[in-house]
Amino acid sequence: MEAFGKQIHDLFEGLGRFFVFLGHVLRNIPRRPYRWRLLGEQVERIGVRSVPIIALSSMAIGMIFSLQITMLMAMFQAETIVGAAVGLTLARELAPVITTLMLIAKNGSAMTAELGTMRVTEQLDAMQTMSVDPVHYLVTPRVVASVITFPILTAMANVVGLIGSYVVAVGMLDVDPGGFFDQLYWFVEPEDVYSGLIKAAVMGFMMAVICSYYGFNSGRGAKGVGEASTRAVVTSSVGILVADYIMADLMLKLLY
Repeated sequence: MEAFGKQIHDLFEGLGRFFVFLGHVLRNIPRRPYRWRLLGEQVERIGVRSVPIIALSSMAIGMIFSLQITMLMAMFQAETIVGAAVGLTLARELAPVITTLMLIAKNGSAMTAELGTMRVTEQLDAMQTMSVDPVHYLVTPRVVASVITFPILTAMANVVGLIGSYVVAVGMLDVDPGGFFDQLYWFVEPEDVYSGLIKAAVMGFMMAVICSYYGFNSGRGAKGVGEASTRAVVTSSVGILVADYIMADLMLKLLY
């Protein structure tokens, strides 16, 4: 019973520390000075360097989903619906979720490890000694860059996924190209795309804050940094899936 009580205490203590950290981050976003060079570096690191992996993963998702849907719809002589099915699924759910999960694996873990190493080597303490707020200097550019780049990469994932779907459906399974684009045009609305981009921005914010929090609160030594990176990846991955359901429910009520 005592051990259970300690676990509950640690849980609420961790939540309290996280929300204090979140408030610190939100307070620092509009605060001067604006470090444009650091922001540009993070946009390049999170966004530009992630283009190949996002393009490859979204292409594969579009091709796989197109293959499965076309084979299913062939039983009802409705193969042309594959364009609308893939377009809607990518725009509303798959593109933002897959993009975020890939970026958590690629950038989130690196973000936690980098900040955790700075904690272990006392660089964060040195910055505070020099009256430099480490959250404003290190976390704010990462958060803003994530909010900017996640929707852009999600939009690219939509386009590349549809290209992959077209290649499989039209080029391999002989779906009528006119019907493919006609169904896509009639069923996919701008609201579907907007909702996915909004989700991507929120998920980017969540990833940057969660991974930065675990980096700032990393344990000592290489083991502590590794454990912090693992917890950051797991927590942010589960968190964005839960947030995706909540946002999907809200957007279905507000946009449709």
